[in-house]
Amino acid sequence: MENTNSKIAGIKIPAKLKNILSTHTSLITFIAMLIFLGVITNGAALRIGSLQNLVVAEAVRAFAALGVGMIIITRGIDLSLGQVIGLSACVASSFSQTADYNSALYAGQEFALWVPVVAGITVGALFGLFNGILVAYGNIPPFIATLGSMSIARGFKLIYTQASTLGSLKNEYKVISQGFLGPIPYLLLYVLVAAFVIWVLMNHTKQGKSIYAIGGNAMAAKVSGINVKAQLVRVYLYAGILYGIAGILLSARLGLANPLTGNDMELDAIAAVTVGGISHAGGVGTVGGMMIGLMTLGLINFGMTFLGVNSYFQLLVKGGIIILAVYMDMRKHSRKE
Repeated sequence: MENTNSKIAGIKIPAKLKNILSTHTSLITFIAMLIFLGVITNGAALRIGSLQNLVVAEAVRAFAALGVGMIIITRGIDLSLGQVIGLSACVASSFSQTADYNSALYAGQEFALWVPVVAGITVGALFGLFNGILVAYGNIPPFIATLGSMSIARGFKLIYTQASTLGSLKNEYKVISQGFLGPIPYLLLYVLVAAFVIWVLMNHTKQGKSIYAIGGNAMAAKVSGINVKAQLVRVYLYAGILYGIAGILLSARLGLANPLTGNDMELDAIAAVTVGGISHAGGVGTVGGMMIGLMTLGLINFGMTFLGVNSYFQLLVKGGIIILAVYMDMRKHSRKE
């Protein structure tokens, strides 16, 4: 008779419970972190104001996580997202500065609100398209292709801004990110809409099934009739559009953009989706997992800041989280094989 129980540290774990723990590891980790933070902060972390701050702080990263999460499901990676977000923020900001600001990039010129929005999204989309073509039709490994485009985006950012800060943004532009609908930040509404759209794409469309199939086995997907190259280009393009939106939201929230905007955001986004169960082996992951991973990492950031952990040490922790999450993912998949 098959033994349906397992032992952990000498304690028998029923197979059903073990299956639940394995399936919902990210959610259980998030709840455990939330309870732990609630205890060590005497409830301060669970107050409405703290949760609002957490949502606002993580909203921009949510768009980055959704984009790179889709790419990782195809067994790819995108190292350029931080610089693309920063470039999109700078371009959008340059068209939203007040006309009477003497140091404005386009001093004396007034642009309608839609101009910076379209400009920011266009920049992100162009870089996404560029990355997709390099990976799909250039057969360049995603790591190398996006490493190159990361440097290109950073160079464009410095050239476009002349290494200066783009400030004095119009109030109607800043409201895009700083506004509230009652107690709910606009940023949370944007994230919910974006997550819903990506969830529908990934779970209820033929294209979503193709994305998972490519990540599972690209050769088998090709044999089954999927246009792998075209699908890969679309995934990177969609990610680029999300990065463009993230850039707009980031500059509107900060009220400025500069050559440092977006730096290291790729680390946060990749760490978040990895913690959320997106497998770097490809073909595995959910939108819900991406969001849970994002909020878990946000709680860790919040906790370390609350405890006064030096920001330099926070980078060490994030790097360690990525390595540990990938190691656990590799072990899980090796057991399945």
